[in-house]
Amino acid sequence: MTQYDYDLFVIGGGSGGVRAARLAGAMGKRVGLAEEYRMGGTCVIRGCVPKKLFVYASQFSEHFEDAPGYGWSVGETAFDWPTLIAAKDAEIARLEGLYRKGLEGNGVTIHETRAKLVSPHEVLLEATGETVTADQILVAVGGRPNLHDALPGHEYCISSNGAFHLEELPKAVIVEGGGYIAVEFANIFHGLGVDTTLVYRGQKILGGFDEDLRDHLQETMIAKGIKVVCHQILEKVEKRPDGRLDAHLSGGEAIAVDQIMLAIGRVPNTENLGMRHAGVELDVRGAIVVDNYSRTSVENIWAVGDVTNRMQLTPVAIHEAMCFLETAFKDNPTVPDYDTVATAVFSQPEIGTVGLTESAAAERYSELEVYRASFRPMHNILAGRDEKMLMKLIVDAESRIVVGAHVIGPGAGEMAQLLGISLKARCTKDVFDATMAVHPTAAEELVTMYAPTYRVRNGSRVD
Repeated sequence: MTQYDYDLFVIGGGSGGVRAARLAGAMGKRVGLAEEYRMGGTCVIRGCVPKKLFVYASQFSEHFEDAPGYGWSVGETAFDWPTLIAAKDAEIARLEGLYRKGLEGNGVTIHETRAKLVSPHEVLLEATGETVTADQILVAVGGRPNLHDALPGHEYCISSNGAFHLEELPKAVIVEGGGYIAVEFANIFHGLGVDTTLVYRGQKILGGFDEDLRDHLQETMIAKGIKVVCHQILEKVEKRPDGRLDAHLSGGEAIAVDQIMLAIGRVPNTENLGMRHAGVELDVRGAIVVDNYSRTSVENIWAVGDVTNRMQLTPVAIHEAMCFLETAFKDNPTVPDYDTVATAVFSQPEIGTVGLTESAAAERYSELEVYRASFRPMHNILAGRDEKMLMKLIVDAESRIVVGAHVIGPGAGEMAQLLGISLKARCTKDVFDATMAVHPTAAEELVTMYAPTYRVRNGSRVD
């Protein structure tokens, strides 16, 4: 048998790569991991974790507005951007340290360098020029923001990466895009007092989500004062002598702002990694092609996470890594389960969703029962805030199984995690009805909607 330097070598120190390396090390395997930037990857360093901290910061403006309704006199308030950045950086450094500690504690050798494939069993460590060998190789390098090189003036724009490191908070900003990242940052900037415009090429934001959620969020964002410009794109960006930017829209309008953030998708980080040289097949977008077990076109090379362009969510990458370990090292071939994955959008109000949208369910089932409730959450009553909450359950009328659950409002993300268990267990609407409500909560609506709001038969709504 050929002797290799490592039983497993992982390229990429994000959520999927770290989980695989740490647990393989705990199994007694000889494991190496290469990361060229910081441990933790997109989620921890420049993604969902710092973003959620920014979301919390941006919510205080509304909390201050609501306080008088509850008898509090807040007085003059002021926001300091450098304080938030410093606190965020300290927390990210703490988390990165925990990732490193977990790897080192399980015997993983960390190489702080960019790595690339030389052959199916050889990896070049660019910082030292050393080539190491491994029996199994896992590629988990993730993705990066699309910088839109075809846009004239794109070099003046930032991505979500840059938004976490701005030296000062802009007074006016344009966010281009309509997905998770664009919507979340538009709400963050607005909550921090920035004049915010969202530009999106589609008819309405958050394509792929349930239509009721899309409508509710877009209308609420506009009511808050965020300018939402749909059916348009940026055609050109010009920089003024004073440093401000002129954003020229496809509709003919030019808007002057301090920053433009591009959130128009992400691309896999496979350039110059030796993938094709080692025989690893890539798709037309540059994502690594894998089979159901995360194995690439080369038998001993595997890939998980965003670099495979399957489902771009941190918990999914971690799940794929766990399945990889079962398949590659435990003689237990395991296929990742992508059915009924709960997710959240930390917009304001936030979204929690799991299962099928109404339109997707209508294509799959001949008859649906749709339960829908829209109301002002209790927190908004004394505050005098008109903003409403929306909850929606989609039920297969024949089996009575709840196949979709969608919530927009305070705590929606937390609800989605628990709803995910119920839908994963294929609970029926009768189980929801038999569940005692927790009062007074917003979530009790999920178990007290006893009569369908309407039905959908053969794709058509029946009131």
